[in-house]
Amino acid sequence: MIQNMLLQNKQVAILGAGPAGLTMARLLQLKNVQVTVYERDLNAETRIWGGTLDLHKTSGQVAMKKAGLLEKYYQAAIPMGVNMADKQGNLVFTKEITAEDRFNNPEINRNSLRTLLMNSLQPGTVVWDRKVTGLKEQNGQWAIQFENKDDVMADIVIVANGGMSKVRKHVTEAEVEETGTLIIQGDVPQPQISSPVFYRLCDGKRLMTAHNGNLLVANPYNNGLLSYGVMFKMPEKKDMDALDFSNRDAVTRFLLQRFSGWGDVYKELFRATTFFVGLNTKRLPLNQPWKNDRPLPVTLIGDAAHLMPPFAGQGVNTGLMDAVYLSENLTGGNFESIEAAIQDYERRMLVYAREAQQESEDNEIRMHDPDFSFASLIH
Repeated sequence: MIQNMLLQNKQVAILGAGPAGLTMARLLQLKNVQVTVYERDLNAETRIWGGTLDLHKTSGQVAMKKAGLLEKYYQAAIPMGVNMADKQGNLVFTKEITAEDRFNNPEINRNSLRTLLMNSLQPGTVVWDRKVTGLKEQNGQWAIQFENKDDVMADIVIVANGGMSKVRKHVTEAEVEETGTLIIQGDVPQPQISSPVFYRLCDGKRLMTAHNGNLLVANPYNNGLLSYGVMFKMPEKKDMDALDFSNRDAVTRFLLQRFSGWGDVYKELFRATTFFVGLNTKRLPLNQPWKNDRPLPVTLIGDAAHLMPPFAGQGVNTGLMDAVYLSENLTGGNFESIEAAIQDYERRMLVYAREAQQESEDNEIRMHDPDFSFASLIH
């Protein structure tokens, strides 16, 4: 007989308090499942750096609706138009927002999304300062091991702790590989004062510029910051060796040299930047079978399952759909066992995740073309 509640009296552990992990916890708690999230960050006030996120109507927003949080997402997110400029800072294209844009992928700050999801969970659901180092079978349960903390026990483990997860090996031997692009992300506080010309160029919209394989995307409204990313093919080793991201001045000099032929408006932006981080874009290949001989229930969601570059905006949206499908399988009463529910989720996920990865890969190739224009991606 099919069980209506596979997880009754089971303790579920989710590793990682990113969007996928927190959404998974929310969806399970709506079904009265016992779930705990373990996160390596020190506390809830730890800032998540990076650009804003947009949740797509057919994926991320579907997850928000099932979690009962869609209206709160709309309240916290900002609909944004697009300005496209050339390398000298001249506007070449503008897409204004419309009344419908309130619902078409509005941009939300990463910390705001975490706060929205955190506030939807029962108190104490997230346990902070827990860096996972391993999983071990022990007396019919998983013993989750942490750095400098006591082990905890769980009946099922959902790994959602990012693309560089140390415990993914329990599900797949696939290893992350670089895709050949460097992204330098920067933050500018009080941009209307510290970078006024560039701020005016944005005009309250996302700003996109591409020239000869060098790309820049900026958002002037990221919780009081102007955040941007510059993207190009991975530089030669000697150039990378000069990039010390703990040294703001060194990164500024690198960008000023790299973009020396661009207009002063961009140089103003680089000089006003107070925080830089560099990302070598990576992907997790999905071309090999996942393990069928797991001793206890364990699976992957989010970047831990299908890390991909951000060039199609699919990463977080795919992760949120993972949470939807896996939670429905585990609580919907359609499977005889937890293992069967997980296997069905993984079979479906590997299909749509490959499609999302392919879209991102295709866009990455196009972006490296010297003649690439963002206009080709604007619908």
